[in-house]
Amino acid sequence: MFKSSLRKSSLRTTASVLILSSLTFALPAAADDAADAGDVREVIVMGKRVIRESAGATGLDLSLRETPQSVTVITAQQIKEFGLSDANQLLDTIPGINVVPAETDRTYYNSRGFEITTFQVDGVGQPLDWGLQTGAFDTVIYDRIEAVRGATGMMTGTGNPSATINYIRKRPTKDFRANASVGYGTWDNMRLEADVSTPLNADGTVAARFVYANTDTESYLNYYGVNRNVYYGVVAWDITPKLNFTAGYSQQDNLATGNNWGALPLVYTDGTPIDYDVSETTAAPWTFWDTFSKTSFGELSYKFENGWTIKGIYTHKDLEDEAKLLYAYGNPDPVTGLGVVAMSGYYPSELKQDMFDVIVNGGVSLFGREHQVVAGLNTYESKSHKWEAFADMFAYDAYQGTHIVAPPEPTYPDTYLAEDITDKLTRGYAAIHLNISDSLKSVVGFNAIKLETTGESYAVDASREEEAVSPYVGIVYDVTPNASLYASYSDIFNPQSEGNFDGSRLPAAKGKSYEVGVKSEWFEKRLYATASVFKSEQYDLAEYAGFNLDTGKSYYTGIDTFVKGYELEVAGKITPQWTLNGGWTQMSIEGQDGNDVRTYIPRKTLKLSTTYSIPELRDLKLGGSVRWQDDISTTDLGYTVTQGSYAIVDLMGRIKLTDKVGATLNVKNAFDEKYFGSLMWSQSFYGASRSVMVSLDYTF
Repeated sequence: MFKSSLRKSSLRTTASVLILSSLTFALPAAADDAADAGDVREVIVMGKRVIRESAGATGLDLSLRETPQSVTVITAQQIKEFGLSDANQLLDTIPGINVVPAETDRTYYNSRGFEITTFQVDGVGQPLDWGLQTGAFDTVIYDRIEAVRGATGMMTGTGNPSATINYIRKRPTKDFRANASVGYGTWDNMRLEADVSTPLNADGTVAARFVYANTDTESYLNYYGVNRNVYYGVVAWDITPKLNFTAGYSQQDNLATGNNWGALPLVYTDGTPIDYDVSETTAAPWTFWDTFSKTSFGELSYKFENGWTIKGIYTHKDLEDEAKLLYAYGNPDPVTGLGVVAMSGYYPSELKQDMFDVIVNGGVSLFGREHQVVAGLNTYESKSHKWEAFADMFAYDAYQGTHIVAPPEPTYPDTYLAEDITDKLTRGYAAIHLNISDSLKSVVGFNAIKLETTGESYAVDASREEEAVSPYVGIVYDVTPNASLYASYSDIFNPQSEGNFDGSRLPAAKGKSYEVGVKSEWFEKRLYATASVFKSEQYDLAEYAGFNLDTGKSYYTGIDTFVKGYELEVAGKITPQWTLNGGWTQMSIEGQDGNDVRTYIPRKTLKLSTTYSIPELRDLKLGGSVRWQDDISTTDLGYTVTQGSYAIVDLMGRIKLTDKVGATLNVKNAFDEKYFGSLMWSQSFYGASRSVMVSLDYTF
């Protein structure tokens, strides 16, 4: 039922053979997907229409100017240039989005004051992901990633007012392309990639694409290391000019050793802050967390003579985890180092998901003008099984000053089935893009959802039945040929996975979300700039309240939360050689009494990246990015712990060595800033110190 942990050395050997074989046979290559990604980038910068599959905000074929929400797009070219090989690195560059590494292999994301819990793949909502990512999610199989900030419940099934992340898969190309790359860097970090796209018949009506990547690395943290293999294959068949079938399969095996569960206590028993080395962790050499993810999908679409399109999509996911974890809690005495208690467990799990989607869209004529319509029906079912073998608690008496000595591995009992849950979700949605006049456009839509859960989780009945209808309305007015004003509103219906003290799930959070702003294009429409003001309110939102020692689980309570703020963003080119992407976010997050809540979320953030090309010097490109945030805080033993404001600077340089070979240098955290990656809990660990990586890529 569960996979045994594969060891790194054999995987690295296999990966090396695959990549070196690709290089040896000199596979022809796409310009690192730059042709595909570059086209999309220009579409985004120029404000022209994006493909329907990327319409993450409304499901409609709209330009950014016509979309009444804030949208950011990161292309494959940006991913490659800045070495953003996993989703955590990538999302950390997007304005208004915060990556929260609560542990080495468990990550949360938030935006506009709330956790991001809604995700899409190719514009299709992936419901009930809860926003918690286990393992590192590789980006190699995606052509681009779109972040739509604000509530987008119409397309995802829920209306959380944070953001929706839409991952757009790479697809086959009509011509033959291929590339391969190898990189090596700090902490014995090796990265291998291969990407081949080819027609399978003479006229190119059948084409396939295959992608592989391997990351094998140690870490700045004691004991921690990761080996990750990613496989992806997709075939597209134009059965007729109007009928298309696409099928694909992806697999990611993320093998982590020495990972932490929980993190470091922040203060001694007398409230004195503990100043650890950056490498310190509460993990042990015998801990591991292996995650295996398999996804199969099939799409069948037909375009009618009148321009309408119908698409049916089936997706199946298998996710398996196998983990042996060590959790330390309590606080050490400043003299003896005693006072910390540990617990450990063996945790296998499996999750199976089936999703069916039917989407229709097209144009209608009303009142002498053309309008767009989209409607969809989605059914989702997941079955979750989690097993547990919990070792007895024991004293973690290995604190030697600020250095931690890992305890020996305990003995575990037999596993028992701790969770057996089935989730079923059915939803329908529809929207119309009203072309009211040449200058005035509007989007009106709704999402209807019904959620049913049956089963038990850790001896607690998890049954529930919830349903809601959430309206969505947006309006865009073109003030000039280069500038538009917009406004949007959506209801919030946010199902929650968190439980209260007795373990029963909290009801869905509900509320409202508003956004108004201006979108503009500059420098002959090369540069896209926006400014927006947003406001949202959620009632009964889950907030961490404590740890139940009887159940060994965290518990939550519902609070009312109010957010308001503004964002500024730019994306595109100031000159043909100079690109600029990034933005500023500032907000307040308050409870019903007007006091600050969720203080682990920064109120002010700046994300900015830039590159400059010098074509006459072998296409030399130099660039840098900065991520700055203001203070965040939490409490430990009743004492306030603050992480002061800090900035992380990354640098990059790329040059063509030959017509076929390029070299890229990436420096992460160039000034070696020391900072806590998260204060979401009353524990934390430090973010990564400075690292360097050199990559070579071969194209034809």
